[in-house]
Parts: sequence; structure tokens; C-alpha cells
Amino acid sequence: MTLAFSTLGCHGASLDHVLELAKGNDISGLELRAADDEFTHTGLTAAQRRELRTRIEDAGLEILAISSYVKLCAVEEQPLEAHLELAADLGARGVRVFPGDDDTSTVEGTADAPSAGEIRALDRVTSAPRDVHILLETHDSHSAGRKMAGFLTLLDNDVPGHSAKVIWDSAHTWSHGETPAESFELLKPWLEFVQIKESDSRQNYRPVAIGTGDFPIQDLLATLRGTDYPLSLEWELKWHPHLPPLEETLPAAQAWATSR
Repeated sequence: MTLAFSTLGCHGASLDHVLELAKGNDISGLELRAADDEFTHTGLTAAQRRELRTRIEDAGLEILAISSYVKLCAVEEQPLEAHLELAADLGARGVRVFPGDDDTSTVEGTADAPSAGEIRALDRVTSAPRDVHILLETHDSHSAGRKMAGFLTLLDNDVPGHSAKVIWDSAHTWSHGETPAESFELLKPWLEFVQIKESDSRQNYRPVAIGTGDFPIQDLLATLRGTDYPLSLEWELKWHPHLPPLEETLPAAQAWATSR
């Protein structure tokens, strides 16, 4: 399996540094965090976008996702189209979005009906450009594979030909009581790639250094055997500064993600 990483693990780093990390650790792809304090953001000019794309492609890397902080189900306006345009300009597979459904009321008033937030998301997906994917991460309101699969089934039924796919954050689904095999079967129809990270269920699923937690990496690798989904290390150093730096983590992650 090929390994990618998210620039969340080296927030604020230059493109030169990111490319050096990739080159030195046999990395095949990147998730580019999009924010004003990063080299990737929606304010880049056309020339800056061309240069960024060229440098990444020349390094032999694929951009798996532009990692936005768009919340697809949110009440507030969301800059989805600006991020989709950025992804298209950079040649990325798509834009990572969060479900972000804080509205648990249902339209029909029954437990299995779509929430008001999911209806808003349907409208956003319907009107969005379809040349790059909207990549929904198993996160926040839809961390469980079963919940995400329910929403994607709704999309399939109500928005035929939609561009939405799934980023499977395997630690999130595990923290919600699903085995890797269970989550994979639920998400497989829409799966684009798989995020990995070490975490510890004995510490409320806190992210920890590679090899010091109990995330079932062997079960995940066995589940994915024979597939070609990229694995991407989402090292949340920006939000969890107790973690070791990405420079130390990538070699360990390579060994961890290829162990048998």
C-alpha cells in the first residue's frame, strides 16, 4: 500500500519542507491543509496555483485532498465552491469536508428521517460543480461508518450522479465501536482513501505516538489486503502538541502501515 500524509502534521511548514519530508520517506501523496497560515489556501492567484501544482507533480506526488474546514450540513454559509475550484486548479482528487451536523431535528420527525442538516447538505451537493469530488470525512456528527453510509445512501437516492465520496478516518470509526472490517463493508461503495493515526482507547481514544496505543492496525491492514486504497497519515500535531513531530513519525508510520 502507498502512504501519504496530511500537512496538518507539519502546520505552517514551507512547501520545500513538505517535499523534503515526502522524498525522504517514500511518500506517494499529500493531503494539503487549506488555511490562511498555510501555503495552500483559496486566496492563491492563478499563477501561484500553477506553480504549486507543477512543483508537487514534478516531485511525483498526488494531491489526495484539499483539506478544507467546510461543514456540509451547517446552517452558516460555507466556502465549498471556492475550495472545489482550488482543488480543480491543483489537480487534487477533491475537497475534504466535515459533515458538521449540529441540527439533530429530523424533517419528518422520525428517528430514521434525514436531519435538517443533511437536507442542507443535499442541496449543497446538488448545486456543487462535479469535476472534483466532495470528500466527506468520517468525523464529528458522522464519525461512525453506519451514520456516514446512511447519509451517502440518501445522496445516491436523491442526487444521482453526485460527486461525493468518503475519506475513512479509521480511528474515528473504531472509536465509535466499529471494527475495521465492519466500517469497510459499510463505506466501500463510496471509499476514496483511508486515514490512519495511532490512538489509545484507554485514554478516551487520544492520539498517541505510533506503537504506544491500541489502534487495531493489523485488523485494518488485513481488511484492506488486496485493495489499492491509499493510506494517509493524519498526524494531528497542530491540535495535539504532545505528539512527536512528523519527521520522527513518518518512518515509524511506514513500518506500522506495512507490518504483517
